[in-house]
Amino acid sequence: MNEQVWRLLPLMSASGEVQMAIDLWLLQQHKQKQHPPTLRFYTWSEATISVGYHQKDYPSFWHELTWQGKPLQIVRRPTGGRAVLHQGDLTYAVIASFERGKRLEVYQQICQFLMTGWRSLGLHLSYGKDTSSYRDQDNCFATATSADLITATGAKVIGSAQLRQGKAILQHGSMAIATEPELYTQVFAQPAPQPIKNLLPNSVNFSTAKISEVLTKAASQCFKINLIEQPLSAAEWQDIFTNCPSLTY
Repeated sequence: MNEQVWRLLPLMSASGEVQMAIDLWLLQQHKQKQHPPTLRFYTWSEATISVGYHQKDYPSFWHELTWQGKPLQIVRRPTGGRAVLHQGDLTYAVIASFERGKRLEVYQQICQFLMTGWRSLGLHLSYGKDTSSYRDQDNCFATATSADLITATGAKVIGSAQLRQGKAILQHGSMAIATEPELYTQVFAQPAPQPIKNLLPNSVNFSTAKISEVLTKAASQCFKINLIEQPLSAAEWQDIFTNCPSLTY
């Protein structure tokens, strides 16, 4: 990465459709050299299932599920991978340019800041290993690939996905902070991943704002960059809604 100054978007809560539109717009703008590399963290204002771009099929009953009286939203990510339930998680997104190289090498370049940040909070993570069963699953967190981060016991707690357009790359991923087990079981008929909050020392000040702050500092160190916080302007919001297609089912 040659750029030394990156943009940091403030922590944001919005619908899945809006969040995916923002990520895709940032990638398109960066690819066209109209926007600097960007780091952002966000949460999902409604319980949502995001489906990987190449994931052809998923259970039809997902459209019938509700949470707290509202239907679960289903959106398609612009990136690959399998389905993720976004409820009680924290999502990160990195949009930057990399010299063309192996996919896994880029994943690990980016994921280093996640490992560094969580280690400073007392959680040591390592990479998973690719398995042949990954594509047989609807659920992203059912298996851990070499692009995912796992605990010492093998529990997957961060799943990531990429979209590459030339040298420009969007990588975003879900950090399983505190997903509601009942809802997770309804969606995937599997036990929920162990919440990250249960893996940290009791002394840790645990909030999405604090985690975002720690991971932002780690990104500055790992990427050797200056992060300048700047929210989206009214003109940028207009451009996002004008140029990014709906990704809702």
